[in-house]
Order: sequence, then C-alpha cells, then structure tokens
Amino acid sequence: MKFIRLCFFVILLFVMIIPIGRTAQANNYDPIQYNPAFQPSYKEVNASHILVSTQEEALKIRKEIENGASFEEMAAKYSLCPSGKSNGGNLGFFSKGVMVPEFERAAFLLPVGSVSQPVRTQFGYHLIKVIDRR
Repeated sequence: MKFIRLCFFVILLFVMIIPIGRTAQANNYDPIQYNPAFQPSYKEVNASHILVSTQEEALKIRKEIENGASFEEMAAKYSLCPSGKSNGGNLGFFSKGVMVPEFERAAFLLPVGSVSQPVRTQFGYHLIKVIDRR
C-alpha cells in the first residue's frame, strides 16, 4: 500500500512539474527563477536592451558579451531599436505596465548587472541588462 501511495505521489509530482517547465522553457525563463506570484519591493527598473530579429542572433551576441564584449557596444552595433544606436540600449527607469509583459517580467526578475537569455516579444528577441532598481 505504501508503494502505491509513493507511486501516486511521484506521478502527481511529474504532472505538476512538467507543464511548469514547458511553459518556462517556451518563454525562455529559468523555471526555478520564474515565479508569476513574485512581487518585488522595488517599483522601477533601469534596463538596457538589444533587439534583434532571431533567437540565434541574440544567442550569438550574448556569447560575445559573456566573452568580454561591452553590452553598450553590442547594442550600438546590432540593435534594431533606435535606443541601441543612440545610447547603448538604455531605456532609463520604467515601472510595471509600461513595457510588453514578456520584457517587463524578465527585467523585473533579473539581478542587477546580469544579462538575460533571449526574451521573445512581438518586436523580436531582446537581450536585457538590468542597470539599477528603485
């Protein structure tokens, strides 16, 4: 009887975890870090971004940044958004409800100084770097 309960528990656990992982994977979020119930204490985020048309291009640029390239220089060189050309992709401070939901979620979850995985929105693929919070 204990074995049957254990099997039932394991099956229930898999049924609950797999959909969460798939949703997180489809949205390019780490399933451990993404929590839709998370309510940050800060109200605004200052972030920069690089907008490109494909996920492959975003991954290539992210790899260059990981290898020491400047985020700002990569934004000026590759970003399709005018903010990338003029000021290194800096969007300034923004609060919730200003950006598209996918972008906003990633920006509010990222630690200061880190660069996101590619985040897909209706505009393309973004690499987001959080500069500050308040």
